[in-house]
Amino acid sequence: MKAAYSISDLAAEFDVTTRTIRFYEDQGLIAPLRQGTRRLFRPRDRTRLKLILRGKRLGFSLAEILEIVDMYDAAPGESGQLRLLMSKISDRRAYLRQQLQDIEATWSDLDAVEARCVKRMSALGESI
Repeated sequence: MKAAYSISDLAAEFDVTTRTIRFYEDQGLIAPLRQGTRRLFRPRDRTRLKLILRGKRLGFSLAEILEIVDMYDAAPGESGQLRLLMSKISDRRAYLRQQLQDIEATWSDLDAVEARCVKRMSALGESI
């Protein structure tokens, strides 16, 4: 593992733009060292970026991601971080389960409306 990464190194590795990385820095999610105008990202920043991107893929907000990754450095440390993450995962699953139920209900409504349309078109002597 390298001692330091440039913003371009991380952008290429994680397939994100440098603007995305700067945004996460502005939001306080990562804190690279500075050498003049150059950013030097430590392995810790690389790991945080990896966790940020994973959290975004899972649908967590930036505030939730910050809360989770910041807990690693604070009491109760990693075990508290893991408990919080498991709680957030449970909440996210419940949210997605509800969304799935809503989508299934909408799908059923669309099928019913479409069936009525087909029936009415047939009654009008029209073909579909």
